Amino acid sequence: MRKVAVVIGTRPEAIKLLPVYKALQESSLLDPVLVSTGQHREMLLPLFELFGVEPDIDLSLMTKNQTLSSLTARLFLTLGDLFARENFFSVIVQGDTTTAFVGAVVGHYHQVKVCHVEAGLRTYNKWAPFPEECNRKMIGAVADLHFTPTATATNALREEAISDGVFEVGNTVVDSLLYVKSLLSESSDYFDSKYLDLLSSGERMILVTGHRRESFGEGLKNICFALKMLVARYEDIVLLYPVHLNPNVRSTVQEMLGDEPRIKLVDPVPYAEMVYLMGRSWLILTDSGGIQEEAPSLNIPVLVMRETTERQEGVDAGCAMLLGTTIEGIFEGVVNVIDSPTLYNSMVQSPSPYGDGLSSSRIVSILETRGCQSE
Repeated sequence: MRKVAVVIGTRPEAIKLLPVYKALQESSLLDPVLVSTGQHREMLLPLFELFGVEPDIDLSLMTKNQTLSSLTARLFLTLGDLFARENFFSVIVQGDTTTAFVGAVVGHYHQVKVCHVEAGLRTYNKWAPFPEECNRKMIGAVADLHFTPTATATNALREEAISDGVFEVGNTVVDSLLYVKSLLSESSDYFDSKYLDLLSSGERMILVTGHRRESFGEGLKNICFALKMLVARYEDIVLLYPVHLNPNVRSTVQEMLGDEPRIKLVDPVPYAEMVYLMGRSWLILTDSGGIQEEAPSLNIPVLVMRETTERQEGVDAGCAMLLGTTIEGIFEGVVNVIDSPTLYNSMVQSPSPYGDGLSSSRIVSILETRGCQSE
């Protein structure tokens, strides 16, 4: 059995890597070791419980108001020590977080096979998303196996002269989404009761998330201004906004939206509850990467409050729209969708380009064949 480190630091990584970890547990050739860095510790624990797993190694690196530099330094030292002790055959990282970047480079330093899940996403703007765009490019430079979610991502790697070890497998977020949907029948009555007033009011519910680092300051203020304008214009909508724990987000959102009766601010909700809320939404406004992939799989139109997106496939397919981060861009984009039933229905009916729920099994199969035999 060859030991494979599955390194997770944030909630999005957990959502997209836990189905891979569970699939690895069924392998007769690979021995997965779940490593939690704790970059988003409070948000990880409910996901471990949801998927019925526990970290084999918990590094607990999160500190209050941590900077990118301090977090990166601690990750290099701690993961470096771990890789020096353990005889890993491979390390699997996902996406573009600081944990993923450091995990990949440390794996490269220790000459283990680096596997990048969700490889090939690009905006070609190193400041948006920041620091994710540069993180994923640097991971791509050291990765041995690149698991891309779509043809667009595959072609992006080819344009960068990366062709060996590239496998188009779909996005593992769909694996998680379908798994959680299958569990919701057991808890839907609880959620229906919890959100009874919101969902039975006759108002159309719009789910909002906004937390990206590049939106701190003016961008987030613009989002809040646009949301206030929307509830002032439409009396039949209500906005539900789970507010990220980052103090840069919470202080602005609470100050600007805390007194709006039809903008419901709540703490971050567990993933199963978020899947439930996405499915019950009429529309979703977000700057999240994962939700851009999840909403189309639920046939919910998603409007992206960012200047760029590395998930252009959804825009091209017609199930997503890119609005920018100006007040006018966000407001007018939402108004266009609300005021045009034809446009709204076309977004609902557009098929998702992000996968079929079998990505994790494909990744494990490739690791068992190409990975184990190419040493």
